[in-house]
Amino acid sequence: MDAKTDRLVRKLRLRHLELLVALADTPTMRGAAARLHLSQPAISKMLGEIEGCFGERLFERGHQGIHANALGRAAVYRARAVLHELVRATEDVDALRDGVAAVLRVGAPSVTATVPAAIIRLRERLPGAAVHVREGRVHELFRRLLDGELDCVFAAVTPELLSGDMLPLLRPEVLLGDELCVMAAASNRQAARRGLRWADLRGAPWVVPPKETLVRQAFMTAFLNDGATPPEPVVEVMSSVTIGAVLRMDPSLLCAVRLEQAIDEIARGGVRRVSVAPVMGLPSFGLYTRSGRADPPAVLRAFAEAVRQVGERLASRRRPR
Repeated sequence: MDAKTDRLVRKLRLRHLELLVALADTPTMRGAAARLHLSQPAISKMLGEIEGCFGERLFERGHQGIHANALGRAAVYRARAVLHELVRATEDVDALRDGVAAVLRVGAPSVTATVPAAIIRLRERLPGAAVHVREGRVHELFRRLLDGELDCVFAAVTPELLSGDMLPLLRPEVLLGDELCVMAAASNRQAARRGLRWADLRGAPWVVPPKETLVRQAFMTAFLNDGATPPEPVVEVMSSVTIGAVLRMDPSLLCAVRLEQAIDEIARGGVRRVSVAPVMGLPSFGLYTRSGRADPPAVLRAFAEAVRQVGERLASRRRPR
């Protein structure tokens, strides 16, 4: 530990970290004072102490309130992570006291075959582990990861992620390839045909996700690349439960989904994969952790290995029979 860090450890208190976060969330002295139940002079004094510890101005004062500069934003980011880690530590101690061996917090989309399978593998290896899955939008999950609320996030590598400012703060643990998959009821005669191209399926009734999803965009691109106008769906839905149900009840329907999602649905029976050329790739899935985190806990390393093993199993089943 260098001298500057040692000084921060000795001088900064958790209350100082709370103030950094409060000023970022409610950028006025009055708002921060109300949030922390302190007077405005006390808030001003504490902020002076914080900036004295860092040896730099972290916030710019003006008529519109107080706003973090670049150095302040970096300090707020770390302060928020430290406070969340403290909450996590308290929760983990309580869980360990109740007999849980380890706690893992995973962010994931609501539709994925990999995460449930990886959780089962993790539990086989570490029976005493508890896994808390938080579902939501990718951007929200990454923000919760960076804030320290989650240990990892399983998500697609989207163009927004590649071009955004979060990527340097993230570390990919495992990357799994994926592609667009067409499913139909096992009794669908069209599903048994060989040599199908996307244009051949232009007139079929389709079940697809909403337009803002990567799957829907790849679906439309597949038809355009094959010289055909993309068809309008008869059913637009995200839920894998609904997709499986409608395919099994109406054998005329075709569905476009991620192969990562389709494999589990096919394994349940009653639906099959339809071979369509050419193959339409989708952005890979990745398991992400925070960059710069030293010595990830054993439960996180075990989960990453479980995701890798599940990915290898799914990859071996990529090609339709």
